[in-house]
Amino acid sequence: MAQKGVQLDQETFSCSICLDLLEDPVTIPCGHSYCMNCIKTHWDEEDQKNLYSCPQCRQNFTLRPALVKSTMLADLVEELKKTGLQAAPADHCYAGPEDVACDFCTGRKLKAVKSCQVCLVSYCEKHLQPHYDVAPLKKHKLVDPCKNLQENICSRHDEVMKMFCRTDQQCICYLCTVDEHKGHDTVSAAAERTERQRELEGSRQQIQQRIRDREKDVKVFQQEVEALNHSAEKTVEDSEKIFTELIRVIEKRSSEVKEQIRSQHETAVSRVKELQEKLEQEITELKRKDAELEQLSQTEDHNQFLQNYFSLTLTDMDVLLSRGPKTRDEFLKLSREITLDPNTVNDRLSLSEENREVIFMKHEQLYPDHPDRCTDTYQVLSRESLIGRCYWEVEKGRGGVLVAVTYKDSDTVNEKFGDNDTSWALGFYSSRYEFRHNNVTTPVSGPRSSRIGVYVDHRAGILSFYSVSDTMTFLHRVQTTFTEPLYAGLYLYGPSGNSAELCELDPPEFTSCGVVF
Repeated sequence: MAQKGVQLDQETFSCSICLDLLEDPVTIPCGHSYCMNCIKTHWDEEDQKNLYSCPQCRQNFTLRPALVKSTMLADLVEELKKTGLQAAPADHCYAGPEDVACDFCTGRKLKAVKSCQVCLVSYCEKHLQPHYDVAPLKKHKLVDPCKNLQENICSRHDEVMKMFCRTDQQCICYLCTVDEHKGHDTVSAAAERTERQRELEGSRQQIQQRIRDREKDVKVFQQEVEALNHSAEKTVEDSEKIFTELIRVIEKRSSEVKEQIRSQHETAVSRVKELQEKLEQEITELKRKDAELEQLSQTEDHNQFLQNYFSLTLTDMDVLLSRGPKTRDEFLKLSREITLDPNTVNDRLSLSEENREVIFMKHEQLYPDHPDRCTDTYQVLSRESLIGRCYWEVEKGRGGVLVAVTYKDSDTVNEKFGDNDTSWALGFYSSRYEFRHNNVTTPVSGPRSSRIGVYVDHRAGILSFYSVSDTMTFLHRVQTTFTEPLYAGLYLYGPSGNSAELCELDPPEFTSCGVVF
């Protein structure tokens, strides 16, 4: 009955997993059948997902279905193995619109499997068989199916075109060589094909070589891209490290600056409070003395008045009422001669013969080594120390100058005046002033002048700066405690030729000049 039934091909009874005839066939809930071992293996691989699927329709099963051998299907497969499957021509054996059809088939034509260049006919597998069995046909040249075999027939002579006219560059038949192509350069189509095939192979070799060259170029470019990517990644990593370090340094420096500002603020506030306390004590003492003097002024006894007067005014009144100089004459009375120390001058500075003027030089000067020399800063210290009360003036050239008082030690001489807590400096330039101490810069207002006056009271801890022209104008005052001897100092900015001079003061010349506070 199976032999007389519907014709089936092998795929009907094949497992879609192993593509072979079903072995121990089983049917799963969706209706598709598989070899028992094939579907077991498939579901074993899906155990981890806790979801099982049909390889054909992709239907999912939450629980793994139980597998039971399909006895009827197994019997049918075994019977078919014995009797053989009746193979019916499948639809894909018939020629479609794009296929070459067999020229011998009638009705619905089968696909051609070969074309004969002698017969100029295309054959299906059945009709091709004589070309394999009949001796004369075995000599015919078979090629893959060709659609346009009739194009190989000469339209003029109805003969196969086996010749090629090189003169007209076209295929012809042998009769054409004695007709319209007579006298032309003609060869057999096979010979022309051989020559052109050789040229084609040469072209292909050139193209293939070009391909290999370009593939090498592509590989080189790919390596270059990889190198650029690696370089970019390395640069990004390095820049991230640099910026991370910069951020760390900036944060650290910010913290240090904040701490320094707080420290300086606390120091400044402490000094101001200390000065304020001294002033308040002085006010209290002055009020007390004023009360005593008022009481004395009301004494009616002349003798008693005179006795108490001298005891009150000739003792501590002189101290209480003592102040710094008020007029230029008073300042000039405190002036003293100051000279610059050649052992401290920087090698970019040159001193005058009298050691009172210093000039910024374009080239280094030759000075002997000395432990007091300012090797790192363009500055010079005075030879004389400043003890007690003293006053001097500095005249600047065309560039900026720092006029300073400082302690004298190895750290100070190699630091710019005002960058530490052992030096105090007033910078004066063409259009502005500034005060520098402990690396803090404070703007100072005042009239423009090329001359600065400096007053120091070492014992009282007073340092004052004045702008000097027709009058003296107060610029800045420092109230502190000096614990070491002080030295005058000059720092010069460029350009070359800039200068600063310790002025010689002539008291009679300035007797009419006042001081403006």
